[in-house]
Amino acid sequence: MLKLKYSNFTFECGTDEAGRGCLSGPVTAAAVILPNNFKHEVLNDSKQLSEKMRNELRADIEAQALTYSVAHVFPEEIDKMNILNASILAMHKAILGLKHVSDFIIVDGNKFKPLNNIPYKTIVKGDSKYLSIAAASVLAKTYRDAYMAEIHEEFPFFNWKKNKGYPTKEHRLAIQNHGITKYHRKSFRLLPQQLKIEF
Repeated sequence: MLKLKYSNFTFECGTDEAGRGCLSGPVTAAAVILPNNFKHEVLNDSKQLSEKMRNELRADIEAQALTYSVAHVFPEEIDKMNILNASILAMHKAILGLKHVSDFIIVDGNKFKPLNNIPYKTIVKGDSKYLSIAAASVLAKTYRDAYMAEIHEEFPFFNWKKNKGYPTKEHRLAIQNHGITKYHRKSFRLLPQQLKIEF
């Protein structure tokens, strides 16, 4: 069973991001503060759940959370500041979007930067240990997937609806055949080294 809280603070917020390893689309973060009586049998790290289950959980989380917030950081900013800084920026934006000011932050992973002097703890594999981080991972993933499905309509040959912008063979082949779009991260290696790409 996942634990509800790491600290004794009232408004402990969990945060996580999705889309760090993608070639296109934003990196998306969510922040969630859960009530003290929150319980859930199914909630876990979003990577362990089916898409259908994630979407059902999203509705549960949104209905039961004290407050939640989701933020995107787009390719142009990712290219300027690198993906790690963009991921942290997305988490900061999500936390600042909450209706309650967090008095403690738990972060999935091992990298974070201080935000407004709020105490925080980074937790490796936190999304499989704490409910609020797991909830944030589900929201970040479902909101990002929905965004990728939207832009899929504009450029269907990349099949973002299915691959969500990750570096699948199909996605790389489409880049090779069609070039890149405004949604691609130009600072990423979009093709293996032997295949060159013209910007």
